[in-house]
Parts: sequence; C-alpha cells; structure tokens
Amino acid sequence: MKFSTKEDVEAPIDFVFDAVSDFQSFERAALRRGAEVQRVDTLQSAGVGLTWEAQFNFRGRKREIRIEVTQFERPNSLGCLYETQLLSGTLDVDLVALSRNRTRLSVESTFAPRNLTARLLVQSLKLARSGLDKKFRFRVAHFAKELEERHKRIA
Repeated sequence: MKFSTKEDVEAPIDFVFDAVSDFQSFERAALRRGAEVQRVDTLQSAGVGLTWEAQFNFRGRKREIRIEVTQFERPNSLGCLYETQLLSGTLDVDLVALSRNRTRLSVESTFAPRNLTARLLVQSLKLARSGLDKKFRFRVAHFAKELEERHKRIA
C-alpha cells in the first residue's frame, strides 16, 4: 500500500532538509507520546545507517518497530526502511528547490504485509483508504506549515 503527497514550503531547501533530518526532535516527539525509543547504531553524525528501535502501545498491545536510514543525500533526499512484526515499508522524502526561498517537499510511504495476519490488516486498511490518505496529506501539510512558521521567526 502506498501513500504520497507534495507540499510547497516557503523556506530554502537547506532549512527544510535540516528540519526533515532533525532526528532528535522526532525522538523527543515519540517520547512525549509515550513511546520508548532507543538508538542502536554507533554513528557519530547523521547519515546512512542511523537505526532506532522503539516500542509503543497501539490498540491495547505493545508494538515494536525498527527504523533505519537507508538514503541520506543532503539536501535532496532522505529515505528510511521500517519493520514491525506485521509490516515492512519505506518512507522517502524528496526535496526540490523551486526558488531560493521555496522548496517542494514530496513524501511517499509504502508498506507491505509480512504474514497472513498483516494481509488481513492491509485489506481492511484498503477499505478505509480515502480517510487514511486524507490524514496522511493533512499531517504532511501541517508539518510544512510549521516549517514555514519556524523559518519566518528565524528570518
């Protein structure tokens, strides 16, 4: 299953890439929401190979996820691979400079089932596809709007 969207951000491409690759802020956001996040790599700086393991409660059960950065090309693209017991997938972020202070943010997430239980889950998600697609687009648009507001405060 695949979700994708594009948003134009009123900020330079370097600023947007720095925000998209600010992994510590995403870790803090997950911790605030009750997840347990642990970085399991030994890298000193951001790049390919950064890996996290996280546990969180979802629908009354403890879930585990492993996330690894598989692509890190400043300032144009960032890619991650994620795996849970049920699903595996990718998250790809592409940035294109439209002008000096305008950047197109493209986000694509794909996932596939890893077992029969997951196939049933994905089948039910396909029935709710339009709502999930709308929620995905809203979240990316909200992130883009926050980036614009942050850039305006700094500039």
